Amino acid sequence: MIVIGSDHGGYKLKEEVKKYLNEAGIEYNDVGTYSEESVNYPEIGAKVAEEVSSKRAEKGILICRSGIGMAMVANKFKGVRCAPCYQEQTAKFSRMHNDANVLALGADYIGVNDAICIVRMFLATPFEGGRHQERVNLISEIENRNMK
Repeated sequence: MIVIGSDHGGYKLKEEVKKYLNEAGIEYNDVGTYSEESVNYPEIGAKVAEEVSSKRAEKGILICRSGIGMAMVANKFKGVRCAPCYQEQTAKFSRMHNDANVLALGADYIGVNDAICIVRMFLATPFEGGRHQERVNLISEIENRNMK
């Protein structure tokens, strides 16, 4: 299960990403926003991150104008590794090397076709493990020390 959310600035791109998810037969839960009416992005980012942190969703997708604010919010949740990605390669390596479980997209910087390619790469790329697992474990250790 994928959880997806956006603020008003990412709403249109989110709707396009949802079309791709539907066509690909990928199950998702849309936690908002549901229009271009102004909302506070931290609230939506928190909803997506909570779903991933609690393991009710395997992965998440967040969309705002830059992807940065949403990533900042999501990374405040235990067990969430959110990566803002602007191209397929960054999505690929965020999964392969960092085991990212939330993708943040910037609607002002990428078009629909690029966004779909990034989402496809993010969802299709497995974590390599091996030496990268040690580093992800270190991230978790740091998280455990600093997030009570």
